[in-house]
Amino acid sequence: MAGFLRDILQTLSYEPAVTPAAGDEDTPLALSRLDQRLAGLSAPGAGHREMLRIQPGQCTVWDGNPRDVPALTHENCRTLIESIATEGGNRIPVLVRRNGAEAELPYELLVGSRRRFAIDWLNRNGRPELMLQALIVELTDEEAFRLADIENRERADISELARARSYRSAVNRFYGGVQSRMAEALGLSNSQLSRLISLALMPDEIVTAFANRDDIRVRHSEILTPLLRRADERQRLLHEAVALSAEQHGRREKSEKSIAPAAVLARLRSAAIPAAAADRKAGAIIVSGLSVGRLRALKSGGLSVELSFAADADLDAIFAQVRHTVSQAQAAG
Repeated sequence: MAGFLRDILQTLSYEPAVTPAAGDEDTPLALSRLDQRLAGLSAPGAGHREMLRIQPGQCTVWDGNPRDVPALTHENCRTLIESIATEGGNRIPVLVRRNGAEAELPYELLVGSRRRFAIDWLNRNGRPELMLQALIVELTDEEAFRLADIENRERADISELARARSYRSAVNRFYGGVQSRMAEALGLSNSQLSRLISLALMPDEIVTAFANRDDIRVRHSEILTPLLRRADERQRLLHEAVALSAEQHGRREKSEKSIAPAAVLARLRSAAIPAAAADRKAGAIIVSGLSVGRLRALKSGGLSVELSFAADADLDAIFAQVRHTVSQAQAAG
């Protein structure tokens, strides 16, 4: 079995297949390439003695997998739960390895956290007879990490931040702190890996400025990372991030629409860069570093907004920034 899994590591492309929708891993049309290989092992007549049926509570979850296991819920696993309930089990096996004799539980789950969660949820909600179909494998931690990475790149519900934080931990844990070794092993360029690790290094204040941690992306960190390297700009940026976080929280409490990611980025950048702040005071409406309009005070005491932007511009971000700029002008005036 170890040889079969190592063959998968050598032959599976790191370029993603058609990405299945979140929750649809066990539907016939949504199988990823890795799923197809694993599903074949559980087909009748496959004859692999390493296949077994276990209870979800018999395995710990390996901490090297990038999936945020505590974030799994009935809602975000609903389609998978329904599929497994209908089929009477998970036809795509999970991968486990044996824990040492001193361990409290006999198995360690390497791949298949959502399938384990689904079976466990069903066990606790009227289907106690369902067992988790699993394959026992013998893989090193580094091999297990690469296999989990292949699976998770083919998933729609792994956030860039979760993946980035996993990579940041893995580069020291499995590759001796050498990014080039890790990039080669994962089929990434050095620049791709560096950008992901930069995202993982975003301060918590920046992450919580976004309404959802899944909203923060590599492209955001590429803009913000240079600003965080300069002390004055970092201080202004983090101050604005804390204010944004409080505002996002307030909106959630009132069930109001959250501030869009593009608007968050625009406000963080404008707060950090004095020139952008000066433009804002002069009435410029700045979104992602670009002026999209101007706010003018009228002699009558009112305000006038003039906008000019590209046809494919992010309207949510623009109108959010207009509202913010108008609010600032009203508070100042």
